[in-house]
Amino acid sequence: MEEPPLREEEEEEGDEAGPEGALGKSPFQLTAEDVYDISYVMGRELMALGSDPRVTQLQFKIVRVLEMLETLVNEGSLTVEELRMERDNLRKEVEGLRREGSAAAREVNLGPDKMVVDLTDPNRPRFTLQELRDVLQERNKLKSQLLVVQEELQCYKSGLIPAGEGPGGRRKKDALVTRASDASSNKEEKTIIRKLGHMFEPWSGKILHAAEQLSPCATTTEARAP
Repeated sequence: MEEPPLREEEEEEGDEAGPEGALGKSPFQLTAEDVYDISYVMGRELMALGSDPRVTQLQFKIVRVLEMLETLVNEGSLTVEELRMERDNLRKEVEGLRREGSAAAREVNLGPDKMVVDLTDPNRPRFTLQELRDVLQERNKLKSQLLVVQEELQCYKSGLIPAGEGPGGRRKKDALVTRASDASSNKEEKTIIRKLGHMFEPWSGKILHAAEQLSPCATTTEARAP
């Protein structure tokens, strides 16, 4: 919005400086009028040099360079103008979106099953129902364990449990005894099975041979039976 006044000020400064002021401008600030001023200054300098053929050839080259410069300046001016228009359009679009967003925020309808939570409220809900259920189950479990420990401690104080066993020590001792007995029984069973296998291994072939010889007789006996 403030750029047009600045451009007018620049144009006024350029008019005050005259055609020579175009040579002191930045290349990115040149306009088509500045190129015309530069060509005027260069033509005046060439006329001062005289009518030497070399000067005439140089004049044609300078004119060509000025034409190329004019084309570049015009394209740059168009690009800058397009960018400015695009910027203005984007600004208008952003402002429209902001207005629509603020209006939509005021008209939000969450429905009967929705709720708006204030994150700065210290009393806002922080846990789900499943998390609360898990906490209650854990509390009940710990409470039952505490009751068991209190009962054992009471038995220990009353003398029902030997002095060498504190609260919880009896369970550990029973578990160790059970593991040891299970391991010893498994070891004994494996030893007995191994011994029986060694004892019956020499007789297994003879027993199978006798069974094969007796099988025809058994078949004949079954056939004769009424």
